[in-house]
Amino acid sequence: MEKFKNVESRPVPLNSAHVDTDQIIPKQFLKRIERTGFGQFLFFDWRFNDDGSPNEKFILNDVRFKDSEILLAQENFGCGSSREHAPWALRDYGFKVIISSSFADILYNNCFKNCILPIILNEKDLEYLFESTSNFNDYKLNVDLKKNLLADNKGFEIFFNIDPFRKKCLLEGLDDIALTLEHSEKIDNYEKAL
Repeated sequence: MEKFKNVESRPVPLNSAHVDTDQIIPKQFLKRIERTGFGQFLFFDWRFNDDGSPNEKFILNDVRFKDSEILLAQENFGCGSSREHAPWALRDYGFKVIISSSFADILYNNCFKNCILPIILNEKDLEYLFESTSNFNDYKLNVDLKKNLLADNKGFEIFFNIDPFRKKCLLEGLDDIALTLEHSEKIDNYEKAL
């Protein structure tokens, strides 16, 4: 897993609550077995019309948010089934940070395993971010994981909470395998003693 670095980007305001994983990555795209290539199908039923043309009313098709690395979401983001394809699609599309007032537990945990930082903010601060990115064309948000700090280019700053172990894993690019390999000498010594 790659190491998490500071992110500075204009956030995409996905103004929908209770977005389930079937909307994040629809079931017809779950046949793939690798983690890559899912970004093109992210929010497919919302991004595209029945004829395959882009739905101009959907926020990800708005040129103001092209190449954004931060997604703003309303409460209970990622509810529904436990498919890990959802964070695969979000990451493959280019999102490195998701900010919401609440997440479904499984999606929240799977984000950390896929180098996505999920941040929980109270509704007042989240609403400020939604309004700012919608109203200011020059709006940027900086996410500094080392300092646990969100800061924008309008003078807003707020600290966010994150479990120290998960923070370490993101900053050092440690997935479950890499964490195990940190103990390879002890594992080797144990196997030799058998």
